[in-house]
Amino acid sequence: MTGLKQMLMDEQKHLETIVKKVREQLIDTPDGGLRISVDKKHIRYYHCTDGNMDGTYIKKKDMEIAEKLAQKEYDKKIYQLARKRLSQISRFIKDYSDNEIEKCYYAEHIGRRQLIKPIEPLWEDKLKDWYETEYKGKEFKDNNKEIYTQKGERVRSKSEKILADYFTYCNVSYKYECPLYLEGFGIVYPDFTFLSKKAGQEIYWEHDGMMDNPVYAQNAIKKIEAYEKNGIFPGDRLILTFETEETLLNSEIMEALVKKYLVE
Repeated sequence: MTGLKQMLMDEQKHLETIVKKVREQLIDTPDGGLRISVDKKHIRYYHCTDGNMDGTYIKKKDMEIAEKLAQKEYDKKIYQLARKRLSQISRFIKDYSDNEIEKCYYAEHIGRRQLIKPIEPLWEDKLKDWYETEYKGKEFKDNNKEIYTQKGERVRSKSEKILADYFTYCNVSYKYECPLYLEGFGIVYPDFTFLSKKAGQEIYWEHDGMMDNPVYAQNAIKKIEAYEKNGIFPGDRLILTFETEETLLNSEIMEALVKKYLVE
């Protein structure tokens, strides 16, 4: 599964943070444990020690002890669970590699590969088929400025040219203004559409370049909501960048987004 290893590595970091936090919380805790009983719907708390398993009743004014004991027992359970999962993840990551099925094919001698039909379509073949599938983009009006990318493709703004040229520089295939149907909204033309190997499906990049224009901003918000209603969420399958007259496209953010979502 593409991206599984990264997901596990992210979870590994998350669990390591939890282990560290819990370990610190367990340093200064009272001895013993907590026993709870219910009498006529009244909850009573008892502080149990090795010499007193029934426990000493904890009065309301001493409830801080009960809280610390309950927290300690909870933290211990979390600590044990997190350590267990960390051990499992560590073993799995050591033996696992993304795209193992595809790598198995490429590991064969080139002469043998010529005789083999891959069990699943290779990524490069899927990407080629996707990229070469024809589509009709959004038409340009006669009064639109003529702006072209390094590939000779016409776009609508200088920022879109910057984005497109950077995708080309990073060897990222894209479709410009490829139509997409959003239920309840209609046809939209995402600025850029990608077939993401990481996501295993199409993802979209919308650059909203006039967010200081109230009408433009309102329409942009409505379109983003339409994406979300169709299960396409920002930070998942929808990448968003914004501009105003005073705030231009940030190249560092652009590069970081490409690295996060589009580059292996």
